[in-house]
This record gives sequence, C-alpha cells and structure tokens, in this order.
Amino acid sequence: MTETPENEKKPESHKYNVLLVDDDRFLLDMYSMKFTQEGVNVQASLSVKDALNALRDGFQAHAVVFDLVMPDMDGFDLLEAIREEHLAEHAVLVALTNQGEDEERKKTEDLGTDAYIVKASTIPSEVVRTIIDMIRAKVSA
Repeated sequence: MTETPENEKKPESHKYNVLLVDDDRFLLDMYSMKFTQEGVNVQASLSVKDALNALRDGFQAHAVVFDLVMPDMDGFDLLEAIREEHLAEHAVLVALTNQGEDEERKKTEDLGTDAYIVKASTIPSEVVRTIIDMIRAKVSA
C-alpha cells in the first residue's frame, strides 16, 4: 500500500506532546481533536491545577497551550508555576486567549511565552499548524 504525503506527515507529528489548558470544554475538545488529527498526543486539562498535576506527574510536553482567563488559577498562575517549578522547560508556551490587550500580552511575554494567539482572530486549523511548526523549530534547534 502506498501512503499519501499527508499520511507520511502524521507519524512525524505523533512524537509531539501538547498540553491543552482551557476551562471551556467545547474548545478543549475541539482543539484536542484537531491536534489528534495531526498525529499529536494531547493531554487536555480543564484547569490549571490539573495541568500542573500532569506536568508534575511526568507528562513531557513539547507545547503548553493555555487560556489566560480561567476560574481559581489563571494562565498567569500556570506560567509562574511552570517557571518556579522548572516544569516543561523545553516546551513551547502559547497563550491562546480572547484577551487582546497589550498589557496581558506583555505580561505573558515577561513570563516566558513563545506566542500569544487571540482565538477570535485565528481559525483553529491555523492555531494547530502554527503550534506544530513552533514545536518542530524548537526541537530541531
């Protein structure tokens, strides 16, 4: 059986692990499905606490994609804990949010994010492709 070029790309992506953190179950499920379709292993977390537990338990994330606004702990709390506890040290950190304010963007940059993507202005397939490309660039660097 001859594989199509599209099928040849997916096994390469399968070696990547993405931690998704969003309190919106619909968005979490939708992004999980889109990454999985690209062959990416996904750990989905509805809260920062669950995401931190996954990292502390050894989930080796190539990317951590998180919303900023969530109940209890928010995306800034996640970034601070990742930095303080040296979790996901080699992961691409991506804020995926509807917060478009420059102040939030600057704060995430100061906490070490690699990208800041506004959900409302980027289609999900672009988000997934951008993050996979960022992982590839970081892994090959």
